[in-house]
Amino acid sequence: MAEWNELVQLMIDWIDSDLTAAPTLPRMSEQLGYSPYYCTKQFHALTGMTIRDYIWLRRISRAALELRDTDTRILDIAVKYGFSSQEAFSRAFVKAFKLTPKAYRISRRPIPLAIRAEVFSPYHYLMKEREKMKEVHMQAAEINLEFIPAHKFIGIWDPDSADYGGFWNNGHDCDEVSGTLESMSHHTLEGQLGQTAGWFYQNRQKGYLYGIPVPADYAGEIPAGMECRDIPASDYLVFFHPPFNYLQDNGEVMRTVEEVAWNYNPKVMGYVWDEDEKQDYQRHFPEGYGYAVLRPVKKV
Repeated sequence: MAEWNELVQLMIDWIDSDLTAAPTLPRMSEQLGYSPYYCTKQFHALTGMTIRDYIWLRRISRAALELRDTDTRILDIAVKYGFSSQEAFSRAFVKAFKLTPKAYRISRRPIPLAIRAEVFSPYHYLMKEREKMKEVHMQAAEINLEFIPAHKFIGIWDPDSADYGGFWNNGHDCDEVSGTLESMSHHTLEGQLGQTAGWFYQNRQKGYLYGIPVPADYAGEIPAGMECRDIPASDYLVFFHPPFNYLQDNGEVMRTVEEVAWNYNPKVMGYVWDEDEKQDYQRHFPEGYGYAVLRPVKKV
């Protein structure tokens, strides 16, 4: 039932809102009005893991980010995230990531962090009866010009995929890829938004990409299964819609932006498309940034 997608997502939201003091199963079941057993059963069915394992993975992943980004003592981080000792934390860290907390703090190498689970999407929202009478008024896509300096892009280029859904359905593990890239977020190219999708062109065929932009001088480790490519500096036309309600308006916003992006004539601004050796970018952060398609251009 779509209802359980929404209820399990509520449980996930409650857990992730404060991983240092995640709510207990009895408390969540009381809030939802179902037995602890039934809540546990539905959580496992939709996420593929128990509530206990989910909390453990999210805590150890959040702790990893504190190891990476702060100078806080390892013992203090361990206690903060519910581990009884630094030794217990180290054992858990090795089990999750195959290296010790100390070794990770020194190397800050890419590791597969556990990302926040998503089991409730606009598809489920559209199934709800209240959506049937909803009228959405989209604003027109804005068109801006943005310069992105030369950089490298670390990720996966899939010539057999044309969009986000097709990419993840083509053998790529969303949790592993996204979690690994999240561990590299401190390398993100200045001014960019982190994990980024988009399109590239190979033998005049359009493929889909997913990864993270990093500075041109990046010389760190490249995660297994990914590659690193040099992307030249370029001006980009940005087709943009500001922040919106993801569950209610995502599909309509994306259609509004992409209809303009793929049919626009850049000559009205004195440019032509320049996509032969460059790639298009897709920014999708609904509540914080909005949605945008970026296409490289050059002066006529």
